[in-house]
Amino acid sequence: MKPTTPWHTYEIRPRKDKRGFDLLSDALPFGGLWYLNPREAVEYAQHNSRAHDAVISVYDAAGKLIETHEHKGVQSFVSSYWHHVALPL
Repeated sequence: MKPTTPWHTYEIRPRKDKRGFDLLSDALPFGGLWYLNPREAVEYAQHNSRAHDAVISVYDAAGKLIETHEHKGVQSFVSSYWHHVALPL
């Protein structure tokens, strides 16, 4: 069975200028985001994907995968939101 919502994939990598971390994903509306620490980036990715399943990968400076977080989206979030929105007549 095919999933009803697509997976969001995120990568968190140290910046080359050593000033924090980049959060990268096609799911972000304006490209990558910059964070001081990887925990903040993981939290934002989980929040941004609250209605979707997501995989968040954290890499070190050498490009080695050091952490993976799987986030299960709340499928009822989208349907309950649209159910409660009143449309003008």
